[in-house]
Amino acid sequence: MTRAIDGLVNVDFADREMPEWMVRVKEDYFKGGESFFKSPELNELLDDMDANGVEKAILMTNLGRPPGRAQQFAGARPDRFSLGVGGLNLLQPMKALRTLQSFVADNPVAYTSVGPSFWGDGMYPPSDAVYFPLYTKCCELELPICINAGMPGPPLPAEPQNPIHLDRVCYRFPELKLCMIHGADPWWEIAIRLMIKYKNVRLMTSAWSPKYLPESLLHFMRTRGKDRILFATDYPVLSFERVLGEAAALDLDDAVRQAWLFDNANEYFFGTPA
Repeated sequence: MTRAIDGLVNVDFADREMPEWMVRVKEDYFKGGESFFKSPELNELLDDMDANGVEKAILMTNLGRPPGRAQQFAGARPDRFSLGVGGLNLLQPMKALRTLQSFVADNPVAYTSVGPSFWGDGMYPPSDAVYFPLYTKCCELELPICINAGMPGPPLPAEPQNPIHLDRVCYRFPELKLCMIHGADPWWEIAIRLMIKYKNVRLMTSAWSPKYLPESLLHFMRTRGKDRILFATDYPVLSFERVLGEAAALDLDDAVRQAWLFDNANEYFFGTPA
């Protein structure tokens, strides 16, 4: 069976009220069914992972909300789960950074994350100085940061997520481990050039059905980018079964596919070389 590390899994959608823009994403963008906003129980999630060869999953948690399923699951099964940490108020940097550092010290955190289109009314591209304290702290903690790239599904400002903004970030913070998440559509070529230019940059295919990935990215995966692309589903937005089934059908060598599905995330987030 294929081995996989899922770099972005949601387990608390049904536990909180969804904003209108998320409902629109479900209905207009993904044409999702009732499972789109489900919150699995621990054993249910583990069974689903086991059935599809997902050995580890990084669960999203929000530091602006009370502790929920993600922290509970990671606490119960640290061998299977790590955390992706979002919800930092970058307009109150010192409080946010103290909270992040304390949380990282006490929990199995794989990365922190921000979505430039999703906070501050989309006014702050990732090259804005409001992010610089977070980048500095991530370098200090040797903690990767995942940043949404590409056109967002919700009707929110898209320009802050143009990957070209990350060029200045990588230039100013060469030690920063930075991963673009949710692809980079329609700016795939810019994202690929950034990964060629900067050794610490990666791209995660979260929320992308593999059959819709562009040929330019698949070519990069086969050639210069064998170690640069990371796998994720954005479960339950997309199921393990669907995404891994489509991944198996792509025209990729087994070694390239295994690097994408497992090896690259294992090295980048967990420090375990292939």
